[in-house]
Amino acid sequence: MNLAEKISNAEREVMEILWSREGPVSFSDIRVRLQETMGWEKSTIHTLLRRLVDKGVLTARKEEAIYYTANVSRGEYQREKERSLIDKLYDGSAKNFVAALCRRGELSEADIDELKRYFTMGGEGK
Repeated sequence: MNLAEKISNAEREVMEILWSREGPVSFSDIRVRLQETMGWEKSTIHTLLRRLVDKGVLTARKEEAIYYTANVSRGEYQREKERSLIDKLYDGSAKNFVAALCRRGELSEADIDELKRYFTMGGEGK
């Protein structure tokens, strides 16, 4: 199972908190944020954190409180999620994915021009 399939949508909400902060985040900070934004109970948050630790996506460290650190960056997760989507829906062809966006009118002329510049510059700029 790849990383994109390992993390559920609810678990991703937890990860977003960790990705938005520098360094370890206490359970208390995570709980407050998720109770405010998602309305989740303490037990639900504990369960999600435990699952992420069990999957190896988070590390938990106990001091005066429990602190959690992401073992996976947002960029790593996004790359895995993109690859998983392209593999499942477009038989692994990024070209077919981009072509589908063009055919459906999802990309503006400005987007297409930017992509053309990107490809002609070897992916080095906007």
